[in-house]
Amino acid sequence: MSDSTPSSAADSSSSPSGRLRALGLRLPAPTPMGNLPFKLVRVHRDRAYLSGHVPIAHNGTLARPRGKVGAALNEDEGYQAARRAALSMLSSLQAALGSIDNVECWLRVFGMVNAAPGFTNLSAVVNGASDLIVEVYGEERGAHARSAVGMAELPFGVAVEVEAEVVIRT
Repeated sequence: MSDSTPSSAADSSSSPSGRLRALGLRLPAPTPMGNLPFKLVRVHRDRAYLSGHVPIAHNGTLARPRGKVGAALNEDEGYQAARRAALSMLSSLQAALGSIDNVECWLRVFGMVNAAPGFTNLSAVVNGASDLIVEVYGEERGAHARSAVGMAELPFGVAVEVEAEVVIRT
């Protein structure tokens, strides 16, 4: 029997890190903290609170395109930016917890969209982050409460910023 049997393929994708690999996704380089006056992930007891994360490229720099959704970016580009922001959150969780598998479940996601005046389909954009979380963690662990709001501006002109709260395995 080879390692590529259906059962071993299912086993490798049963964990969040396995699903991430099965989806062909990779985490961006961790965002350097520099002189930030806050932590990207604050762990307290069985919770991890994630500061706002923006779309990060694989090399750890700010991802492009940037700008307002509904003007410089269309809805799908905003959705993809939200997915990248979620991958950035997973990278920070990996660094803080040792493994993304150490997340018991997702509780809350708060998505902010750099929205052009009149653009109101904010939920569809933030779905990029929510969909990725559920794809990686599954419905039971990945389902979360969520808000999606439009902002006049976001740091560095990014399209999306996402923060979250998770329960961690203790």
